[in-house]
Order: sequence, then structure tokens, then C-alpha cells
Amino acid sequence: MLDPVHAMRPGVLQLSSLPPLSLYVHLPWCIKKCPYCDFNSHELRAGADAPSTQDAYIDALFADLEASLPLIWGRSIQTVFLGGGTPSLFSPEAIDRLVGGIRARVRLAPDAEITMEANPGTFEKDRFKAFRQAGITRLSIGVQSFDNAHLKALGRVHDRDQALAAVTEAAQVFDTFNLDLMYALPGQTLQGLTQDIQTALAFVPPHISIYHLTIEPNTVFAKFPPSLPEDDQAYEMMDRITELTAQAGLERYEVSAYAKPGHRCSHNLNYWQFGDYLGIGAGAHSKLSFAHRVLRQVRYREPALYMLQAMKGEPVTQSKEVPRQELPFEFMLNALRLRGGFALADYVDRTGLALNSLQKGLLEAEQKGLIGRDLHRVWPTDRGFDFLSDLQALFLAESV
Repeated sequence: MLDPVHAMRPGVLQLSSLPPLSLYVHLPWCIKKCPYCDFNSHELRAGADAPSTQDAYIDALFADLEASLPLIWGRSIQTVFLGGGTPSLFSPEAIDRLVGGIRARVRLAPDAEITMEANPGTFEKDRFKAFRQAGITRLSIGVQSFDNAHLKALGRVHDRDQALAAVTEAAQVFDTFNLDLMYALPGQTLQGLTQDIQTALAFVPPHISIYHLTIEPNTVFAKFPPSLPEDDQAYEMMDRITELTAQAGLERYEVSAYAKPGHRCSHNLNYWQFGDYLGIGAGAHSKLSFAHRVLRQVRYREPALYMLQAMKGEPVTQSKEVPRQELPFEFMLNALRLRGGFALADYVDRTGLALNSLQKGLLEAEQKGLIGRDLHRVWPTDRGFDFLSDLQALFLAESV
């Protein structure tokens, strides 16, 4: 475990203040590994969903959190996110114990957003109500599609009826919730995509996340690639998504996120605004700032090994200081995902670097019509949003 005294020693950066801090908790098990998924998720084995296994894993999470406290001493947690894997595989009683244990160990902001990912394949009546009673304030439901053929192609364990039932209960129980969808799926047409989006919008969701299916390395789809829509078809789908969500009063505030006023995902916003986050759980990542440096950590990935190491107070397998020359790209990789861009003052505050460290990339991006800017802010143009990877790449070569 990193010595906090070592983290706070003098260094080359000068951060005038620390950014907001979030807590990410990874619950790594799924009923079945989806062929497109490159997250640290592990198929459920016999007994892994038993209360004793859930309790043992939560014990490890508490040990991990306690070992990490010296690195965040005195700081308030603004948001908590339970991700996976499939967190909704854990019982409401286990989630209640987890949330209560977090509250007992850290200073949570009074209005802290506490989000949990849930899959319709783990849904049963009143389960979401029990999660809310356990302290969850926001549910993110991994629907992906309402079309049975597409769900089968994606390897999902739920069907259309289960998805409809899960979203119906979430809409009744939670004041704010998110629907997770995907597009440019194997065999998907523009008409099919339109039906999916219209079905989702019929629930009047306050937030939707819509992701382009991509083939990631080390997945089943990478080994056995499905036939996907052509790029032109995918662009048409994106245009339709933008049109339908806007008609429903949802603002596209991030590349893949749409929300009604007051319902943006605060936890993800903190990532995109280069805030800090402590990640606990198998394979979880952390980004933590100190007065003179920014650190990244990675936990042990395999659940059994993670649990063993966490109970020893040594859950971290990698810890490194982010090199000064990489900070501009790391910041821009996140901030340019936001439709509103970022304040120049936030760049200085959160990297500890001067504005001239961005000038070369900003000038080139502006000349290419990828950004707009004034004396206070920088934001991606419509063209910049459409060619986001090209825009972000302009900051890879920044040298400070």
C-alpha cells in the first residue's frame, strides 16, 4: 500500500486545490460473460452468489477501503458508483450492508448520488424497491436492446419482456434512473434502432446512455467478429438517436449520454471533468491527486486473489505517478467528451500545469474546426464531436 507521506512529498506539479472525490466499488460477477465485454467480469460459479460469498467479498471491500483511508483523509465523497459485473446479483441485504459500511468509514456528502448498475436478467418483483431502501439513489439498467434477436446476438441473459418489466419497476421506484442501450448491433437496421429508442423513450426516462457497439480486444467478438452495420449506417443511426432524444427533451451533454435537466450522472461527470476517484474491488482503478502529483492505482484483478490481498491490507497491484507530459492528454481525453467542454481554470487546477501546455493542440484543433473557445472555456464543435478521437489525438504529442 502506498505511503501517504511519500505521496505528499514535494514534486514538479503545483495543484492549488484538490478536485471532487468519488468512490467506485467493483462487484465482479455476472451470470454469463457477454461476447462484447472487456470489463473485469467473471461468470458466476456454483455458490458464488451465496450469502457467505457475498459477505466475504464485502469484508474485503471494507478492508480495502480502510487501507486506503490515509490517502483521502479529510476529503468528502461526492458520489458512489457500484459497478461490475452485475451488482444486482448481490442481495438487497448485502447491498444494505455495503452502503452502510461505506457510510461508516468515509465522509459522504449529504446529497451524495449512490448509483448501482442492474441487469434485467437479475430482476424480480420488488427487488429494485429493496435496493432503494438499502440506500441506492440512482439505478442504471443494462437493457442494451428491447429486441430479442439483438439480445441473443449480444449474449444477454434477459429477453424483451424482462427488460420491459425491469424498466417499469425502476420508473416507479426511483426518482432518477438510467437506461443503457447500444446501437450498430449485428443485423440492426435503422428501423430496428428507431423502435428500440422509441420503446425506451416511452418510459420517459430522465437519463439514457447509448453506446456504439465496438469490437474490443480479448473478447469473444474479437475472435469471432459479427457482421456489423457499415459506418454510413451507423452515422444514420446516430442522427436518428439525436433527433428522437431531443424531441423527448433529453439533452446530449456527453458523447454517449442524454439527460433531462437535473438528471445528469454526477459520478460520470466527475470522471469527465478530471475529478478524483478511489476505486475499490477486484481490478478497480483509482486516480488520486495530491499537492504535487497525480497518482493512478490498480487493484488485483482476479476476485479470489483480490480478496486475499485486500484482507492483508495490500489490495493494490500497481501504483504510479502520472508523468507530467501525459497530463494534458489525460485531461483532454475526458473533458472533450462533454458538449460544454471545460473551463480553462479547471485545467490549471486539476493538472497543476500552465495553460501554455495546451496551446499547440488547441491552435491546431481550432484551425481544423474541431473546437470553439473564448477567454474562459474550450468546447468541441459538432464536427469535433463527430471526430472525437481525431480531436483527442491532437493532444497526445503535447510536451510540457
